[in-house]
Amino acid sequence: MQHSMRNRLIVGLDVPDTASAEAIVDKLEDTVNFYKIGYQLIFADGLDFAKELVASGKQVFLDMKLLDIDNTIASGIESILRIGASMLTLYAYPKAMRAAVDAARGTDLCLLGVTVLTSMDQADLKEAGYHDTLEALVLKRANQAREIGMGGIVASASEARILRPIIGEKMLLVTPGIRLKRTDHGDQKRVITPGQAIKAGASHLVVARPIIKAENPIEAVRIILRDMEENGVRNDETDYSDERTESNFLMV
Repeated sequence: MQHSMRNRLIVGLDVPDTASAEAIVDKLEDTVNFYKIGYQLIFADGLDFAKELVASGKQVFLDMKLLDIDNTIASGIESILRIGASMLTLYAYPKAMRAAVDAARGTDLCLLGVTVLTSMDQADLKEAGYHDTLEALVLKRANQAREIGMGGIVASASEARILRPIIGEKMLLVTPGIRLKRTDHGDQKRVITPGQAIKAGASHLVVARPIIKAENPIEAVRIILRDMEENGVRNDETDYSDERTESNFLMV
């Protein structure tokens, strides 16, 4: 069980440079197989580092949250495909998702639609001009992602239980905002523990600070995996194994 859980844990390399990222990867050794690279590292030679990770046998999740005109989305994905990443995020706007699905058709790249950022709450949505409730907007975008043929969605684990019936069992449900009970929530407003997230229906968890800021990162990984295994049993015991995340997950 822990081996399969290991492939469902994604460590966020939220660091300012590739030297720091490489140090984390070296420190974690073989306990982690999947890494997320976001803006901070992308703009510091992170895409070249992503290629190195892929070449070493690791899986890479590029958290780029693409949103642009159709041609730019398509051209960007063509370049991203050459990196060999396993996952890529874009904002779950219908036109952007359609352009991305068309561009990635027939490849192993899993496209993930970002519903609502986990740092946002209802007050933030209102300030941004959205009239939907937070839950309604998340459900609407998740349903659109499924209809368009995205490989999965990114959403708070607190919404996983209501999202899983909507997107079905084949789509990935990747959840950031994961914290251990004793850790600080940082800027995340909707957080949940690893076991709770898996039990609620998450397929993959993204964890950064509780691991990369830990005094003993390997022990932090082991604690998280143990929590996922012991407290994350779902009634249907759905298996999101690594062979399903590595290929044929673009549902078109």
